[in-house]
Amino acid sequence: MAATPGDMDDMSSDAGHIAEEAAGGSPRAEATPPASAPSAKKDWYVLRVQVGREDTIKENIERRVKIEGLDDKFGQIYIPVEQYTERRGEKGEKIVIKKRKLYPGYLMIELEMDPRLVTLLREVSGVGEFLGGSMHKAPDPLPLVEVQRMLHNKGEKVSTAVVSRPKYDIGDRVKIKDGPFSGMDGEVKDILEQAAKVKVEVTIIGRSLTVELEYWQVEEL
Repeated sequence: MAATPGDMDDMSSDAGHIAEEAAGGSPRAEATPPASAPSAKKDWYVLRVQVGREDTIKENIERRVKIEGLDDKFGQIYIPVEQYTERRGEKGEKIVIKKRKLYPGYLMIELEMDPRLVTLLREVSGVGEFLGGSMHKAPDPLPLVEVQRMLHNKGEKVSTAVVSRPKYDIGDRVKIKDGPFSGMDGEVKDILEQAAKVKVEVTIIGRSLTVELEYWQVEEL
C-alpha cells in the first residue's frame, strides 16, 4: 500500500524525534547552561620579605601581578607604617617628625590562594614564605578579628616617643597598646635603649612573630 502524504509527515516527525533522542536530547526540552562556579574569596596573609626592602618588594609584586594578568586573584598590600614625633635635646625642646615601619620584614597581603599567584610571589626577589606556611603547606589566613584591627588602625598616626627606659624588662609579659596588633600580649625579647625601642614576640596563627615597637607602644601587664 502506498504511503499517503499524512503518513509521510508522521514518519518524518518520528525520524526527527529518534534522531534527537539518539543524540541524548529531548524534542521539547531546552538546554540548560551549566551553573557558573562560585568565585573564591580573598583573604589576608602575612608574607615574610627581606628587611629594608618592603616598599620595593611591594611595587615589584604589584607590577608582576599586572603583567601576568592575575589582578582578579589579587587584592592589596599593606605595609604598617606610623608617623611619630621624637623629642631631642637635653630637655626635649626639639621635636622631629619621623616615619617608621611597625613590622620590618613583613607585608600584609590580600589575595586568593591560587597556585599561579603563589608561584609568582616566590619568584619575586626578596620574598620568603607566608607566616604559618611552607613549600608543602598552605598558610592559614589571618583571623577576621586581626584583619579588622589592622584595617581599623590603617593609616599614619602621630605619637610622641618616650626616651626614658621602660619599667618592664627582658622576659616580661607586656601588652601592645598601639598598631595593627593592638590588644595582643607578648614577651619582651630585647630592649634597644639607644633607639628607644623594644622587641616583643607575639603569636599569630600558632606562629611566633617578633615585632619591633617604640617604648610607648607597649605597657606592663
